[in-house]
Amino acid sequence: MIFPLAPQPDPTYPLFPIFAFLGFLLALVPLPWHLQAWNAGTCMYMLWASLASLVEFVDSIVWNGSLKDAAPVWCDISTKFLIGAGVGIPASSLCIARRLYKITSVSTVSVTRKEKLRSVYIDVAIAMGIPVIVMALRHRYNIIENVGCTPDIWNTAPAYPLVFMWPVLLGCITFVYAALTLRTFYMHRVRFNQVLSSNTSLTVSRYLRLILLCCVEMALVLPLGAFSIYINTAGLHIARWVSWSNTHYNFSFVELFPTYVWQAKLASHVAIEMGRWIYPCSAILFFMLFGFAEEARRCYVGAFWKAAKAFGISPKPSSGKGRMKGYASVLDAIKHLLTALCSGLRAPSRCRTAQLAMSSLHTLLQRTCARSAPIL
Repeated sequence: MIFPLAPQPDPTYPLFPIFAFLGFLLALVPLPWHLQAWNAGTCMYMLWASLASLVEFVDSIVWNGSLKDAAPVWCDISTKFLIGAGVGIPASSLCIARRLYKITSVSTVSVTRKEKLRSVYIDVAIAMGIPVIVMALRHRYNIIENVGCTPDIWNTAPAYPLVFMWPVLLGCITFVYAALTLRTFYMHRVRFNQVLSSNTSLTVSRYLRLILLCCVEMALVLPLGAFSIYINTAGLHIARWVSWSNTHYNFSFVELFPTYVWQAKLASHVAIEMGRWIYPCSAILFFMLFGFAEEARRCYVGAFWKAAKAFGISPKPSSGKGRMKGYASVLDAIKHLLTALCSGLRAPSRCRTAQLAMSSLHTLLQRTCARSAPIL
């Protein structure tokens, strides 16, 4: 195919690849402690959002200013995965809302291992089973300049119940579960701590963060799902469905869309940009809610000390607990690193000033820690 204009690289490049790669990494940060909590819904959410961000990261680099069908196997696999991720993230949100509702509405505080396993199996069946069914429906792909491979879904009547409806349907069910969770949480707030005490791996902070995630999902999933259907089909007539073989006629054909074509119409421009930004945004949103929890901060401090040991610095033994003590120990290590670095520099006055500032901040935190009760 010959185009009248030369390829047009994205003027904002590499903004999207940076955010996509950050989404890939950040979404996996809270994974270990959610695995310990037997929370299949949040784990599946992280995996779908992270891997989809990775796919979009690769596409945005390979097809920046390019329209070549350079990796047909990759495109066949990645586009099917993106279809699954578009259903898997709302399905995972449904599992999260469902689990929160079960926790707040349970009449007994004891949960057996068998019940936990059954809940995990159900969540995996929802968050993995439904997307796999949708992915099994065979679709070819198109190549969009500066974006990469995108699924090619023919706008026929069967496409709506088979593909388009799932985010909206799952969003409706999530909305109901989340609303019931908030209502039940308000009615049973008196015995809230008793209920959480039976879930040793689910803290009050984590539960409230999951509640906040449900509120965000209530506000975004259903409207975005409905808007996605509208914007992807705006101005397109619904083709008459004849047969399965007719729908897949000339299946190997790959249509190419240069930048000046897909950005010419506002609807297509919004639909394509929203379709790729939704995954890193979902990943970063999850990290913002769970990446600064207490267990995450403990993990960061542990990783810091592992890196500091390479310079021969170890944490000082201390008794008691508290958030400020962790920060003071980190500042102590930074002070030692600064001393080691300054010994090889020719600016002693600047080094002494920086060392004095770090010492003052370290002393202030130690005094604050001594006056404060431990924060559990």
